[in-house]
Amino acid sequence: MVAGELVQEHLRADAGAPDDITIGRKTPDLQGAAERCTEPTYGAALTGDTDTDRQLEEQTRQEKEVPPDERDAMLPSEGGREAGKEKGRQLETRLYRRRFAVLTVFSLYSLVNAFQWIQYSIITNVFMQYYGVSSSSVDWLSIVYMVAYVPLIFPATWLLDRKGLRLTALLGAGLNCAGAWLKCASVSPELFGVTVTAQVICSVAQVFILGLPSRIASVWFGPREVSTACATAVLGNQLGTAIGFLLPPVLVPNTPDNVELTSHNISIMFYGTAAISTGLFLLTVIVIKDRPPLPPSQAQAVLPDSPPDDYSYKQSIINLVKNKAFVLLLISYGIMTGSFYSVSTLLNQMIMSCYENQELNAGRIGLTLVVAGMVGSILCGLWLDHTKTYKMTTLIVYILSFLGMVVFSFTLNLSNIYLVFFTAGALGFFMTGYLPLGFEFGVEITYPESEGTSSGLLNAFAQIFGIIFTLIQGRLTTDYNPLTGNLFLCAWIFLGILLTALIKSELKRHNVNMGADRNHTQALLTECPGDCPIEKKTNGVQLAPSVSVSNEISL
Repeated sequence: MVAGELVQEHLRADAGAPDDITIGRKTPDLQGAAERCTEPTYGAALTGDTDTDRQLEEQTRQEKEVPPDERDAMLPSEGGREAGKEKGRQLETRLYRRRFAVLTVFSLYSLVNAFQWIQYSIITNVFMQYYGVSSSSVDWLSIVYMVAYVPLIFPATWLLDRKGLRLTALLGAGLNCAGAWLKCASVSPELFGVTVTAQVICSVAQVFILGLPSRIASVWFGPREVSTACATAVLGNQLGTAIGFLLPPVLVPNTPDNVELTSHNISIMFYGTAAISTGLFLLTVIVIKDRPPLPPSQAQAVLPDSPPDDYSYKQSIINLVKNKAFVLLLISYGIMTGSFYSVSTLLNQMIMSCYENQELNAGRIGLTLVVAGMVGSILCGLWLDHTKTYKMTTLIVYILSFLGMVVFSFTLNLSNIYLVFFTAGALGFFMTGYLPLGFEFGVEITYPESEGTSSGLLNAFAQIFGIIFTLIQGRLTTDYNPLTGNLFLCAWIFLGILLTALIKSELKRHNVNMGADRNHTQALLTECPGDCPIEKKTNGVQLAPSVSVSNEISL
C-alpha cells in the first residue's frame, strides 16, 4: 500500500446500497469521524467546538455507533479483523513477474494470427495461378479479416468484460490453431473453398486478439510501464505481419510450371504454422490468467474485480459514443490504421506493377515497413510512459505519417527499388508506430470504461476503413496506377490530422494514478442516481472531481 494513504471501504447492511471506495489523504481520526458523520447513516455531526475533550468524546461515541458491517470493512485495529484485512488488501498494489509471461504468450499467438492474415496477399500471383482465381479473390482472403471483425467485435468485447481475459485469450488462440490446421487440408488446386473457410476461422480468432493489448497492459502492468507493455503487445501483431511479408515468398517461390512443387511448398508453410499454433495454444492454457492477485496500479485498484450487478454493456457503449474526444479518435484512428491495412494488402500489386519479377523484394519491402514500425511502436510507448503527452505525440506521429505517405507515393515509380526500401521504412516507422498510441490514448480519455470496449471500437473502425480503403485503392491501382491509389490515401490521412488536432485531451486514468500519490484524486465505486447526467454514468464507477486535474499540455 502506498505510504501515507488510508483505504476505507464502506459496506451497507441494506443490500440495495452501493459500495464506496475512497482514496484520499490519511487524516486524523477526528477528521475521519467528521467525514463519516456526513453519511445519512449517522444522526449527528461534529461541531466546531474547540474543547479537545468534547471532540474526543464525540469521536468515541461516533465510532461506537458505526454498524458492525462497516467496522468490519475498515482497516483492522489491534484486535485484527479478517474481513478488514481482506478489504484492505483490495487497494494494495503489486507487480508480478508472471506479467512478462502473459505478455510474451499473447504476443506470440497474436504474431501467428497476423502471419496468417498476410501470407496470401504477399504472394498473390502464386495463389492466383495455383487455385486458378482472380487477384480480387486472393485480396478477399485478407479483407475477410476486416469483414469478420466488424459484426463480431460487440459480442467479443461483451465476453471480455463479463467473462474476463483468460476465456477471451483461449478462444483467440484456439480458433487460430483450428484455422491453421484446416488450411493444411486445403492444399489442392480445387480446394480454394476450404482455404477460404480456414481463413474465415482465423479472422474470427482475430476478433478475440486485437482488443487485448490495452487490457493486458492495464490489468497486469504498473503505471510507469503500461504504455510500453501495450506497445509490446501490439508489437507481436506487427512482427507477425513482418514475418508474413518475409517468409511466404521464400517458402513458396513462383513455380508456375510445377504444380506438385508448389503444393509441397504450400504444405510446408501451412503445417509449420499449424504446429506452432498448437504449441502456443497449450501455453495460453497454462500461462494466461484473468488478473493478478493484487492490482498493479491505483487506477485498477479502485475498479471492481468483476463488473457490478448493474453493469450495462449497452450503457458503456453509449458513454463512449457520447464522448466527443473518443469519437474524433475513432475516426482518426480508423483512417490511419485502415490506410496501413490497405497498403499492406496491396503492396505486392503496387511493387509488381512498377518492378517486374520482384516478388522477393516486395516481401522484403513489406518487412522493412513493419520492422521500422515495430521500432516506432516501442519508442512511442517509452516516450508516453515518460511524458504522458498523448495528444501531442499522436498528432506529431500523424503528421509525419502523412509526409511519409506522400514521399512513398511519389518515389514508388522512379525505377529505384532501393529508394523504395528507404521510403517504405520511413512510412512504416510512423504509420505502424501510431497503432499503440491510439490504443493508449483511447484508454486515457475513456477511463473508467472498459479497455476492451474502447479498444474494440477502435479496431472496428480500423477494419471498416480498411475494407473501404482496400477496395477503392485496389480499383484505382488496377484501373489507373499505384500513384492514384496512394494519393487517395494521402487525402484521407490529411483529414485525420485535422480531426486529431480537435481532440480534447483529459488524461483520466493518469489523474487517478497521480492523485493516489499526491492525494489529489478520489475515485468512488458508487451507483449513479437515476437522475444522474448520462455523461457521468460509468457503470458503477464515479470519478470525483480532483483538486488538481491534469490536462495534457498541447502544442
